[in-house]
Amino acid sequence: MRQQLSLINATTSPDTTTIVSRHRYLSLFASDDRDFLLSPTGAQIKISDLHDKIVGIYFSANWYPQCQSFTKLLIQVYEQIKAKKGSAFEIIFVSSDEDLNAFNNYYQSNMPWLAIPFSDLETKKALNNRFDVEGIPCLIILQPDHDAGIVHDGVELIYRYGVEAYPFTKERLDELLKQEKEKHERQTLSNLLMNHDRDFLLAHSASKKVLISSLIGKTIGLYFSAQWCLPSLKFTPKLISIYQKIKAKLSEQEDFEIIYVSTDHNQLEFESSFSLMPWLALPFGDSINKELTKYFDITGIPSLIILGPDGKTVTKNGRSLINLYEEEAYPFTEARVKLLEKQMDEDAKNLPSMEIHSGHRHELTLVSQENGGGPFICCDCDEQGSGWAYQCIDCGYEVHTKCVRPVVQMSSA
Repeated sequence: MRQQLSLINATTSPDTTTIVSRHRYLSLFASDDRDFLLSPTGAQIKISDLHDKIVGIYFSANWYPQCQSFTKLLIQVYEQIKAKKGSAFEIIFVSSDEDLNAFNNYYQSNMPWLAIPFSDLETKKALNNRFDVEGIPCLIILQPDHDAGIVHDGVELIYRYGVEAYPFTKERLDELLKQEKEKHERQTLSNLLMNHDRDFLLAHSASKKVLISSLIGKTIGLYFSAQWCLPSLKFTPKLISIYQKIKAKLSEQEDFEIIYVSTDHNQLEFESSFSLMPWLALPFGDSINKELTKYFDITGIPSLIILGPDGKTVTKNGRSLINLYEEEAYPFTEARVKLLEKQMDEDAKNLPSMEIHSGHRHELTLVSQENGGGPFICCDCDEQGSGWAYQCIDCGYEVHTKCVRPVVQMSSA
């Protein structure tokens, strides 16, 4: 999570040298002719004002939906921190916007923190290079303490802990990890799904409610999804089909259930989504929905978390296992997955080493996780995959082995 960086040599103005003596990294935000940052109102804020503050460097852009989504969450956390902790924390926006108008619209209409001027391309480039930023959104946390490390995964920490991650020190993050471990060890179905005034889930039956206690001892899937999400709209019908096949083959001693955890925008969207699903659901707007999203580190949907009969987490990769093994994935345990992986390796021995796929112009090569495969998104069905796949060595195009559609040769009359 952290790594130590060497001290930065001051190579700019005397003011910046003074800054560095107090805060190890502040010279990175200045240029030869600029010792200030912008505020959302356009005011110039001296970089030296940050000398004793924890600083977050936020790399983002208005054109990327994940940045838009994370910015909304970061604003909430930032304002909560500022309300509780005063001026000890600040964020600096480093824009990857396409032009000045896009920067102004994104920054001035959304963000309450400081920014590197859009025109200062050299400083923005230097910051990207200095912190090895490979994708956005990215949040780097710097401490004023010379001996403190750098937090590179600020986005993940905000998603997982929110305001509780502050002040982002090693001691605080270690404490949160310990609390999280203890919470997972105490995890049961009841303490995951119940709140103080609700002990039931919604159903499609005449009673419309199912007691959570009646699900204890079953394998449970928590399905995080929403109507507005295109990948969810594509995956839900597949999951319904697999769910019904699993239910059909189970013995009387076994049982499997799925619970819809909605991230829909409103009650109407929730009702529309849930009406198509044959399983149970948490009520829309229930506080448990957000708590589960944070607890299981859900940063993208659709996502399927599998809980065992004891209420403990079996896997967070239910969606991927459904895509790979369909109903054979049940009960999703490590032992079951190892058996299926072994069977997949055996089946791969009978697959051709090269294939021509109707959806791609280049010849595809059979690869495994050991020789160039690994986790991927299938370019044919847009779903997750891992292990064996057909891959284009020239351009990286990759598909599930089951998704390959050979080119049909037309016979001449």
